[in-house]
Amino acid sequence: MDQETQQVYDNHGRRINYVRLAVTDRCNLRCFYCMPEHGIKYLPRKELLTYEEMERLLRILTHLGVNKLRITGGEPFVRQNLMDFLERAADIPNLEYIHLTTNGVLTAPYIPRLKAMGISSINLSIDTLDRERFKQITRRDEVEKVKATFYELLEAGIPLKINAVVIDGKNTQDIVELAKLTREHRVDVRFIEEMPFNGEGAHYPELTWDHLRIKQELEQHFGQLEALPGVANSTSVNYRIPGHQGSVGIIAAFSRTFCGSCNRIRITSQGTLKTCLYDNGVLDLKGIMRSGAEDENIRQHLLRAFGSRDRDGFEAESKRSYQISESMSVIGG
Repeated sequence: MDQETQQVYDNHGRRINYVRLAVTDRCNLRCFYCMPEHGIKYLPRKELLTYEEMERLLRILTHLGVNKLRITGGEPFVRQNLMDFLERAADIPNLEYIHLTTNGVLTAPYIPRLKAMGISSINLSIDTLDRERFKQITRRDEVEKVKATFYELLEAGIPLKINAVVIDGKNTQDIVELAKLTREHRVDVRFIEEMPFNGEGAHYPELTWDHLRIKQELEQHFGQLEALPGVANSTSVNYRIPGHQGSVGIIAAFSRTFCGSCNRIRITSQGTLKTCLYDNGVLDLKGIMRSGAEDENIRQHLLRAFGSRDRDGFEAESKRSYQISESMSVIGG
């Protein structure tokens, strides 16, 4: 790292080195756990960060020790010229890892460029392999395109994870089938607790399929899972099924068991900084930039925000002025 780069820690002693950047609030699916069937009201283009503004923020953040970027949405490939931006981001000094989360519907044509630019890994969101249940969850008939993307990513040798949100009454019967993908493929399949970021609020009075029940479901079919060594700052607890090439993981996104080691910040597509998924947004970076602020001024705003971070998702949620009802598409997955 160059001499200008510093390591930044929050007020709880957690190093901040990972930013999740949403490049759009738009999506070509309408997933049950992410937005209402009729969709959400998308922001006008001028209200979104430009690629140039995103690149500027990334350069400032890398001087504050951020070395890992994850591109999210909405669906990132809905936004035009995404690959040009990714290739420029790959040239930013000290940005060592670039990851991408996608639903896979539009991704396949870009796989050669993703491979060539050295993408660190791709998270493919797929909650079921069954066509009818996929249509019920996403309200779109696109599962075959997603499956094709899965196999093309494997063929390209790009490190691949599957993200599956576990939804009561929708896809709990798919937990075992998705886990079976790890038998023949070096893929990590991660099961995520459902959260209330769906544009409407919580679907259920309480979470019935939490991380404990998901693990129990896996062990009822496969027997005892082999715990894998923990990875620093990981949101998932990871396991190997005996005889399988890949691994399975469970993310307690609603139970929030991993908050104590959180090294992540989020920047929404409209330029709002979130130092916790569950907060209201703590800084209007877009407004600050468009007011003519110099890089050093933006840097100081960021440092103040990092220095007053909530301890965990429960504390962040308790400070909200309204109940969670926004769509994950707006927040950035």
